[in-house]
Amino acid sequence: MTLLPASSLRRRLLAWLLVSTAVIGVIALVDTYREAVKTANSVSDRVLAGSALAIAERVVVTENGALEVDIPYVALEMLTSAAQDRVFYRVDGPPGQFITGYQNLPTIPQVEGQSIGFADATFRGEPIRIAVLHRSASTGINSVPFAVTVAETTIARRQLTQAILIRSALRLAMMIAGAAAIVWIAVTVSLRPLYRLSDAIAERSPDDLHPIEQRVPSEVQGLVDTVNSFMVRLQSALDALRHFSGNASHQLRTPLAIIRTQLALASRAATLEEAQEAARKGDAAVAHAERILAQLLLMAKVDAAGSNEPRRPAPIDIAALAQQLTADRVPSAAEAGIDLGYEGDGPVLARAEPLLFGELLRNLVENAIAYAGHGAEVTVSVRQVADAVLLAVEDNGPGIPPERRPLVRQRFSRGEHRDAPGMGLGLPIVEEIAALFDAAVSLESGQDDRGLRVTVRFPLPAG
Repeated sequence: MTLLPASSLRRRLLAWLLVSTAVIGVIALVDTYREAVKTANSVSDRVLAGSALAIAERVVVTENGALEVDIPYVALEMLTSAAQDRVFYRVDGPPGQFITGYQNLPTIPQVEGQSIGFADATFRGEPIRIAVLHRSASTGINSVPFAVTVAETTIARRQLTQAILIRSALRLAMMIAGAAAIVWIAVTVSLRPLYRLSDAIAERSPDDLHPIEQRVPSEVQGLVDTVNSFMVRLQSALDALRHFSGNASHQLRTPLAIIRTQLALASRAATLEEAQEAARKGDAAVAHAERILAQLLLMAKVDAAGSNEPRRPAPIDIAALAQQLTADRVPSAAEAGIDLGYEGDGPVLARAEPLLFGELLRNLVENAIAYAGHGAEVTVSVRQVADAVLLAVEDNGPGIPPERRPLVRQRFSRGEHRDAPGMGLGLPIVEEIAALFDAAVSLESGQDDRGLRVTVRFPLPAG
């Protein structure tokens, strides 16, 4: 599966900045537009109201009771500051009586409690803003109501609104551009430790798996710690692989040479008996190679388990497990002339994994069978003491002198038993498995200073 290249962190931050500021900017521009329209209307309405008031001041009542108005054109000139806009007016007397002006000019009815009102309308196909002033002219005896309507087109107001909106948009665009430049520079400066980290890793040789010590921001320190932990585990895995390869090449060389020799002898054998003897020895060498591979693989498995993160297995009944495993080995012990037995009563709990515990006990029992000698007794026991759980495998064979016991703890060391089967990995495997469960292995003389007792001391499970 081909992975798509990851996008730049700098570009991601810029994209988030631009998108968020664009959304905020649109909202701000909408609000600015509303305020601009409101401001333009407010300014225009004041001028319209002033013009309507100036016209209303010139409305008089004639002797016959009719209304008459002398339009002060200076009042209309107040609205012609913008050459593009056109001005319209209309004066109405009592309801239904038109006095002067543009008779088709829209007007609005009086709202109770208000002497002047404003509204948007359309006149001659153009949008207009109108102001209607309701007043009364006095005759000395009574008053005659009238309404003055003044309107103008909205070109100037739209231009004012657009000017405010464009200036606000330009300011916002400059702010966004400035913020983007600042973010670009800030991200570039902030990413320099990562570039140095990348260069430090790139300059390393493939064999250099030491922890990274480059200073990085705290947000990236967790990633560096994870990489360091991975490199430690990788180093352990590579060491285990090299160890396994070296051990396998060294330990398998002898049985393979024996197999080739026996095959050559079988091919040159003069009699059937000689060929069968060569085949038998070759088969024994193959069996020995199988045992070597099995123990090497087990050792690699234990090494891998030890290089992983520490685990805390659940408590298991190692007494029942040890009794069952001992019973399984009784037939092979009997074939070797060994009296194998088990001692212990009741369940005894310790923290261990059943499979690895089985390998530990199997190696102890097989070592005892291999080295105790024909006619010896081997006893497996599990018991609990005040502060620990003890697994012991004891035999009454020749044992190991105290000064030689540190030697048999080393890999591929078989002490003085050079002719015994095996390859000297039994006790090292036991010790490495025991270390996984925080257990300790001790070697001492058996009962009456005869033979050898191997004791694995497990800590009591908490709770």
